[in-house]
Amino acid sequence: MTSARGALILVPNTLDFGIAAEPPDVQDVLPVSVIRTAARLTHWVAENAKTTRAFLKRIDAVVPLAQPLQMLTIVELPRPPKGTRAASAADWSALLAPALRGVDLGLISEAGLPAVADPGAALVEAAHAAGIQVIALPGPSSLLLALAASGLNGQSFAFVGYLPVDAAERGARIRELEALSRRAHQTQLMIETPYRNEALLGALLAHLQPSTRLSVSCGLTMPQAFTRTDSIQGWRVKPTTLPADVPAVFALLVR
Repeated sequence: MTSARGALILVPNTLDFGIAAEPPDVQDVLPVSVIRTAARLTHWVAENAKTTRAFLKRIDAVVPLAQPLQMLTIVELPRPPKGTRAASAADWSALLAPALRGVDLGLISEAGLPAVADPGAALVEAAHAAGIQVIALPGPSSLLLALAASGLNGQSFAFVGYLPVDAAERGARIRELEALSRRAHQTQLMIETPYRNEALLGALLAHLQPSTRLSVSCGLTMPQAFTRTDSIQGWRVKPTTLPADVPAVFALLVR
C-alpha cells in the first residue's frame, strides 16, 4: 500500500473445515488472486486461530507464505460472555492496530465470506470509522450459493439467521416468516447448527403450508454437495434425511 495506513482485506475461506476427511484443493474453491493475497499477509483477525492456521497451510502448499506460519500474527475476534457488554471501541482499535501502522490486515471467517452472516462485520464497521480502506475479495458465500441453486426469488430475499431452539417459539417464527414471504414475495434464508438440521427440517415441514416452496442446500462447494427444492407437500411425500455434521442453508418462498 502506498498510503500511510494499511487496508483491512476480507479474505474468503473455504466451506469445508471440520467436515471433509480430505479437503478439496483450495484452488478449486478460491481464485488464484485471493490465494496470492492471503499468502502475503502477515497479520490476521479470525474467528478461530486454529482453523485459520489450517487454512494458511493449504495456501502455503500453493503459494509460499511471506513468513513461516508460526511467525504470523493471528488474533481472534472478541467473544464477550453472555450477559456482558459487547466489545468496545478500544477492542476494535486494538485489532486494527496493524492497519493503523501501515500494514495490511486480513479478516477471515468460518462462514466463507467475511462479514456476511459473520461477527467480523463489526470490525469492518470500525475500520470505516477509523478511515481504513476495506477491500473485499471474491469467494464463496454459502447463503448466495444456496439462493442461486434454489430457484427461488433471487430479486428479493432476506437472511434471518438462526431460528429459536424452543419448539413453540420456533413454530411461531416459521409461521411469521411464511406470512412475510407471502406478503413481500420474498425468499427467507436461514441456517442451523448441523446437528440440528433434522430438527429444523422437521419443524419447517410441520408448520409451513403444503404449497410453500422449501429449498435445502447441504455441503456447498464439497463433492457431496446437494440442493433440493420442492413444495412442502413434495418434501412430506418424499422425505430427505439431512446429515448431522454438514452445514445446510434453508430457504422458503410462498408463491
